[in-house]
Amino acid sequence: MVSPTVLSCHQMSAFDVSVQVFEAFEKHVHQAWVKETVVKALKSEAKGSETHVSVVIADDETVLELNRKHRGLNEHTDVLSFSYVYEGEYHGDDGSLVAQLDEFVLPPGEEDHSLGEVIVSYPQTVRQAIEAGMPVEDELSHLLVHGILHLLGHDHEQPSDEEVMKLAESRILGKFHH
Repeated sequence: MVSPTVLSCHQMSAFDVSVQVFEAFEKHVHQAWVKETVVKALKSEAKGSETHVSVVIADDETVLELNRKHRGLNEHTDVLSFSYVYEGEYHGDDGSLVAQLDEFVLPPGEEDHSLGEVIVSYPQTVRQAIEAGMPVEDELSHLLVHGILHLLGHDHEQPSDEEVMKLAESRILGKFHH
């Protein structure tokens, strides 16, 4: 695994966003842009004013391994969200739901404003952008917003939930172009 570069920004926002970009993608992904994108999504949707989010721009292998280990799904995916606030689902090797994952528990006396972590596969992002005929930056924006919405409790398991999530994505991404 390539070691990531870390940038933690604390300016101009009550939102604290830590960004890690794997070295192989540093020339293609600007950490400040990732932070700005995540902050816009949080400003649009987050209820609290003090929130920490970590973002990792990783390779396919890392995301595949995380998907296998933490979701029980041995398949590639574009974005994973690990919420410290909301419980998630664990699927077995056949993809069927096995169990709810327990909520992340902090040590006694610790207060954390962290929503969690979003991990994006940059190579998958590029493939999806090419397939859709769109700029990679647009696809990466979409995946970051999608991941943040998961951290904020949105899901798309049921058609009605998927519709709500897609509307939120459109609303947030629409603000990027104004």
